[in-house]
Amino acid sequence: MISISRRTLLKGSAVVGAFGLGAGLAGPLGKAFAAPDPLLLDARFADAMLDGRNVTKGVMAYTSAGSQVEVSPHGYLPPTIRTQRGKPFAARLINRLDEPTTIHWHGIRLPNAMDGVPFLTQPYVYAGDSFDYAFSPPDAGTFWYHPHCNTLTQIGRGMSGMLIVEDPADPVFDGEVVLNLRDFRLGSDGQFIEQFKARDAAKTGTFGTVRTANWQIDPVEDVPAGGLVRVRIAATDVTRIYNLKLDGGEAVVVALDGQPVASPYPLDLTVVSPGQRLDLVMRAPDGEGQMVRLMDLRPSTPKVVATFRAVGTSLNRSLGDIKPLQPNPPFEADIKGATEIPLVLSATAEQASRDSICGTLGYSFWAINKVPWPGDSADPTAPLAELKLGRTYLLNLENLTPHAHPIHLHGTNFKVLASSKGPVAPLISDTYLVLPDEKVQLAVVADNPGDWVFHCHIIEHQKTGMTGYFRIT
Repeated sequence: MISISRRTLLKGSAVVGAFGLGAGLAGPLGKAFAAPDPLLLDARFADAMLDGRNVTKGVMAYTSAGSQVEVSPHGYLPPTIRTQRGKPFAARLINRLDEPTTIHWHGIRLPNAMDGVPFLTQPYVYAGDSFDYAFSPPDAGTFWYHPHCNTLTQIGRGMSGMLIVEDPADPVFDGEVVLNLRDFRLGSDGQFIEQFKARDAAKTGTFGTVRTANWQIDPVEDVPAGGLVRVRIAATDVTRIYNLKLDGGEAVVVALDGQPVASPYPLDLTVVSPGQRLDLVMRAPDGEGQMVRLMDLRPSTPKVVATFRAVGTSLNRSLGDIKPLQPNPPFEADIKGATEIPLVLSATAEQASRDSICGTLGYSFWAINKVPWPGDSADPTAPLAELKLGRTYLLNLENLTPHAHPIHLHGTNFKVLASSKGPVAPLISDTYLVLPDEKVQLAVVADNPGDWVFHCHIIEHQKTGMTGYFRIT
């Protein structure tokens, strides 16, 4: 586990009073609302069977006493939280770990004070303390939540849960399956081993040894025979990029990264990188007991991710019956009047990382615009750029490395405009996989004031320098 020293804890305690707890009861557009009673979320240690043979000690998990909790028969599975678009949502994080933590609500456009990034948006939540989050999500879709403190260890050991924002006007399907895809780094005895290797962190990242969906190896999910089933997928792993396809069945893609596609299209082979989400509607087989398998074809040996088993009498539904999901609020950008911002992703050997209350890997391998992020501290680097509220900006990303980087932007969405790799769909997203040697242009509307983190979601890359932030004023 990444160490957090007592000295660092004491250094960080001085900043807590500057923030206050539970602030920010307003939506991204500044509309106030009355927060409901909060969903109680404990961050805690637990034991769970992850490899199918041994009980793993020291798992880090979110748990809740609420009715929205889905518990794996093999151990604690972080709650799948459900709320509705435009409705007030509140959650109270209670830290029962022995180190600080926070919650970042990945992909949600929310007030800056609710974004869960230590020093930039809120104090870290110490062991035994709590923090109240409250916001009204403006977008429906599949999202997820995770810590933004000691991120590699805490996510790597289990702290990643699904957040579903529903739109009551969406089509009704015959079933739904939620899949949280992630690895664990376990030894042959089922216990945690070192989370990263420096030589791998300087390349593609360190891969897990046990691959799971919902904390299980190849779980079998029962679905109504001949029915249309919505499958919500989130890649919450700290490293792994998936190439997903179905074996033995058919599906269409209805949403990417929480954003509905204009017209559902057949699933062929879809790349999903850390931080990204994929919503499918699958037609289940007609025969009782027939199977459809979700496969990962990356890098070379196909791997079964999850299996869907048909049960009951066939409903005889057709993929042609599927209607598009309700659109989220439109992305309104002034492309002609936009200001361009160059962003170069590169390797670096400069400026060693600093001691941090939220953990440090002790290395600096990556940089944005030649500046590696030094670590979470009360004195961070300057913003990548200062954006004026309401204006449109063009982020010109250039990946000079031989490795892919899933780049994630907090607080707002972007629209993909162009890529040096070929034509692109006009995707609205918060996470984009920048390929080796790719140049890509993303349009951003500065519609949400605050300091918003921009980083690679391969967490070793994030923690060793490929991080920055934009300031919107």
